[in-house]
Amino acid sequence: RSLSQTINALMAMKAVTPSHLLDDPGDVSPTTRRHDVEKGSAEILDRGGKFWDRIYGKISRRIMSQMERCGTEDLAVTARLMYGHILSNTQILSAPETSFVLIAGLIPQDVNPQLKGHLRGALNAGASKEEVTAVRDLVIRICEAAGMQRLDASAPGGWGWGGEIADV
Repeated sequence: RSLSQTINALMAMKAVTPSHLLDDPGDVSPTTRRHDVEKGSAEILDRGGKFWDRIYGKISRRIMSQMERCGTEDLAVTARLMYGHILSNTQILSAPETSFVLIAGLIPQDVNPQLKGHLRGALNAGASKEEVTAVRDLVIRICEAAGMQRLDASAPGGWGWGGEIADV
């Protein structure tokens, strides 16, 4: 999705969120986001790089290299920023919990290459195989309850998956 759509979605979510759950602009946030903005970028990017290495393990350099050589450096820059400023912040969610959120987002998008990496990444982050399998299976059940299904190979698109969903 685009950044503009994300901004609109967050503003809509704020409009329906009970006020006691919202952070006041001047108060200390449990996410430490304001502290991250005040920290040096190098420190945040280093934290993100360590988190990336933890998730992707021995293939982390190869994956980043592929992103750097995809035809534009923007993909690798985006990954570094996302891992540094968002995913590596474990003040609220632990590394395994962050992986579970990523798995939950990747399954309905039908992006098996990324899903495979994050299923393995959850294990690398400290989750058990049973936990990862349970998250995967629950997300599939939720998607199916929402009407998603395995798509016929002859169908040009639709609401579901084009093939088997990656497993641990």
